[in-house]
Amino acid sequence: MSAVADRLAALGLSVPPVAKPVAAYVPAVAHGGVVFTSGQLPFVDGALVAMGKVGADVEPGEAHQLARVAALNAIAAVGSVVDLDRVVQVLKVGVFVASAPGFTGQPAVADGASDLLAAAFGSAGRHARSAVGVAELPLGSPVEIELQVAVRA
Repeated sequence: MSAVADRLAALGLSVPPVAKPVAAYVPAVAHGGVVFTSGQLPFVDGALVAMGKVGADVEPGEAHQLARVAALNAIAAVGSVVDLDRVVQVLKVGVFVASAPGFTGQPAVADGASDLLAAAFGSAGRHARSAVGVAELPLGSPVEIELQVAVRA
């Protein structure tokens, strides 16, 4: 078992199977020592956990947990192209939050992903981040997460 899997197991989590793409793309691509993930949604067992806009249909605390689920799926996407123990640094996290008008709590929602990445990768999980409110996300998802991670050869 990898160190990342061990850290996740200590949280009662495991790396899920990589989520099946919903359109014409691959979950992740490795190039030049960096892995780029496609946007990952909060799927559990192939189903979207929640739908709607944060601040209207989805409470911010629930969205925080959904960001955590989407980040776990992003970890799975990274693991689909490289061994997770090769990750030397999570470089950048993009967090997109389907936001109701007037909702400005995107950073707190994004912390669900950031906290999980720090727990999974330790100090290598500290990262730069964007947390962006958007009008709509694929399939009506409340959150979407994408990663860029540096890996050793």
